[in-house]
Amino acid sequence: MSPNIAALRDATVNRLREFAFHDEDFRQLRTLVKSLTGINLGEHKRELVYSRLARRLRALQLRSFADYRELLRRDERELTELCNAITTNLTAFFREPHHFQYLRDAWLTPLSAARPATRRLRIWSAACSSGEEAYSIAMTVLETLPDPAHWDVRILATDLDSEMLARARRGIYPPQRLQGVSPRRLQRFFVEHCENGAVSRRIAPEVAALVTFKQLNLMRALPMKGPLDAVFCRNVVIYFDKETQRDLFARIARLQRPGDLLFLGHSESLFKVSESYALIGKSIYRRV
Repeated sequence: MSPNIAALRDATVNRLREFAFHDEDFRQLRTLVKSLTGINLGEHKRELVYSRLARRLRALQLRSFADYRELLRRDERELTELCNAITTNLTAFFREPHHFQYLRDAWLTPLSAARPATRRLRIWSAACSSGEEAYSIAMTVLETLPDPAHWDVRILATDLDSEMLARARRGIYPPQRLQGVSPRRLQRFFVEHCENGAVSRRIAPEVAALVTFKQLNLMRALPMKGPLDAVFCRNVVIYFDKETQRDLFARIARLQRPGDLLFLGHSESLFKVSESYALIGKSIYRRV
């Protein structure tokens, strides 16, 4: 698109907007988001960026995106708010249920039957959002191991979004967030919670005790030492370009041993990304 046509388009669209949003605004913001989060914002994400960040401009009582970009240069706290605004947090309990069935039937059940000398289990939920994935993993572990109290089980749940992590730590969910949870699981793994006249459910202590929530930027060095028996990195790398994906999975691979598991989202693949894993099921990989 020529500079003249782009300028004409900007002028036409901006007359209809609350805040002017120019090509330079989008270019600088997408570059910043990529460096902070790894998320690759294509041209088709322009309106998403505007709508989500316009809320920040209103909250901060700023007059333009140029003012907002200037604020980002000098206020580190606003960088966190930027990341929170841009990241997508779509999740649910037992989302992509075949992953949890595989975890139970093909891994945990044989493992418990074998009675291994070491009973150490380490699982990482790499983009836990508001906690449903990590708690679903914990419920699966508690349902499958015959004597979970005699196992050393730790589930690390990380996310970039600080607001989502705060919700996850609370572990309180309204009825509409529990539609994928069976009545049996609701009875065993949740307790009724009333707040301001509204009835919801809180994660039971035995489930919460298995999960630790931490803020983590996947673009930075991974602080875990490993080894990690299973990694859930689902619906994350779909937003990354191939180079960023290769770097991330190379770092994850160093934390896993041959035979350890990696779960991706239904639309994600390691094809031409990593040779450290073999596909063994629907978006399920084994470290080789």
